[in-house]
Amino acid sequence: MGIYERKQREKKQRRQEILHAARKVFSNKGYHSATIEEIALEAELSPGTLYLYFKNKEELHTFLSIEILKRLADEIQKVVSQDISVEDKMEKFCDVFIDIYDYDSNILINLFHLQSGETLKNLSEDVLKQIKTYSIMAHGAIADVVKQGINQGIFIDEHPAALADIFWASYCGIVLWVDSKRLLNGEKDFVKPTLKTAFKIIGNGMKKK
Repeated sequence: MGIYERKQREKKQRRQEILHAARKVFSNKGYHSATIEEIALEAELSPGTLYLYFKNKEELHTFLSIEILKRLADEIQKVVSQDISVEDKMEKFCDVFIDIYDYDSNILINLFHLQSGETLKNLSEDVLKQIKTYSIMAHGAIADVVKQGINQGIFIDEHPAALADIFWASYCGIVLWVDSKRLLNGEKDFVKPTLKTAFKIIGNGMKKK
């Protein structure tokens, strides 16, 4: 391995270490309370060195959102590749959604805010491209499974993309809405049971009678 390749590998590794430190600090303190200095300390770097990799706290948080979207897309793709029925795949999609929420609910919520129409207008071309890529991966995989179910006569004959939109939008909406209940009762997590109920209802509604 040449010097250039080694430096690029080290740079990539350092970026991942910073992102890992940032996720830990954001999870512990919340986005607004966290500071670049605290993230740098967690990453065992000086703030000046951290700024060589990310220009500010906002950019760090955005890249964490992209990372969780990629994780979500990868897990959905894994479900699609399994040799199981389309009904089982739809159920496993729900499991993936809950697992991702458990992984980091704060970053997931930020991702959903990033995907809103007005927010997308303020993102850089590179960030927007990555969000589009992984969103298409996730949504497209769900739509493909839905289409298989339609072709097999299991699901109702509606446009696969529309049904996938309902599936995805329900996930986003439930997480954003139900998670806000924690402001009123921080001791209970309503998101996971609500997701399970919602996808059970959606799954039954998608099936042919």
